[in-house]
Amino acid sequence: MSDRFRVNETAGLLAFLTSHLNGWTRSKVKQRLQSGCVVVNGKSITKHDHPLNVGDAVEVRATAASGARGSSDLEILYSDRDLIAINKPAGLLSVSTAKENTQHALAILRSQLSRSKRPIKLWPVHRLDRDTSGVLLFATSSEMREAVNADWDNAEKTYLAVVEGHPKPGHGTIDQPLRLDSTEYRMHVGRHPDAKRAITHYQTQRQVEGRALLELKIDTGRQHQIRAHLAWLGHPVIGDPRYGTSGPRLGLHALRLSITAPRTGKRLTFETPAPGAFTRLLDS
Repeated sequence: MSDRFRVNETAGLLAFLTSHLNGWTRSKVKQRLQSGCVVVNGKSITKHDHPLNVGDAVEVRATAASGARGSSDLEILYSDRDLIAINKPAGLLSVSTAKENTQHALAILRSQLSRSKRPIKLWPVHRLDRDTSGVLLFATSSEMREAVNADWDNAEKTYLAVVEGHPKPGHGTIDQPLRLDSTEYRMHVGRHPDAKRAITHYQTQRQVEGRALLELKIDTGRQHQIRAHLAWLGHPVIGDPRYGTSGPRLGLHALRLSITAPRTGKRLTFETPAPGAFTRLLDS
C-alpha cells in the first residue's frame, strides 16, 4: 500500500518525488505531501523543500502517517452530490467482509468525509479485489447506486495488468464463461450449467523479458474475471497466487471508469495512473 525509495543523491523532497513517481501529476504529489502521506526516515514530512540526503528512506503511503494532522486518508478523484470516485490502494478491501469489518475503503471514506453533526452515508457502486489498485466508485444514496448499476452494461471499464510471458497474438478477446467455486474461492473457466458469460478484451502495450503490460476492457464484471481469464489464456497476472504465482504485489490496476451520470446524462470519466509499485513489476 506504499511506494518506497532510497535516495542516491541530494535533492529537495518535491523534486525527488516528482522524478520518481512515474505517471503522477505534480498536483497529486503535492496533495500527498500536504496530507501527511510522505514519510522520510520514519517521520511524516509535509514541506516541499525538505532536503534529502544520500541514504534517506522515502515512503509514499496511501493513507496519512500516524499522528499526521489534516490528513486525507484516501485520494478523491471526483466528487459531486451523487457520486464519489477514489483511488483505492492495493491491499485495502473495498467493503467489509465476514472476517473484516473496519479497515476497508467504504469505512475509511465515510469517516474521512463525515463531520460531527453531519455523518455521511455511502453505497459502493462496484468493488475491486483487495490487491487491485485504482478507480473505485461510491454513490451517496441507494437510489443513485441502483440508477448507475441499471446502466452498468454501458459503463467502460479499463484495466492494466502485468502478466507472465507474451500473449500471442498480442491482442484479442476472451469469451469464456466463469463459475465460482465457493470452496476454493476461485473461478473456473469453461462451460458449465452454473457458469455465467464473461468477456475480456486485451491489448499488449509493452513487453519486457518474460513479462508484458496489457490494457484490458471488460464487457462484464464477474468476480476475478480478468485474473481467471488471463490464467486460462496461459498468461496469469504477476503476483496472483490464486491463479498463478506469488509476487511483491498483484499486477492489476483499475485505470479508468466511464459512466453516464443518471441525473444529468453527462458522460463522466474517472482515471488514475498506476502506482510506482505496479510499474516496477515490469523492471523485475
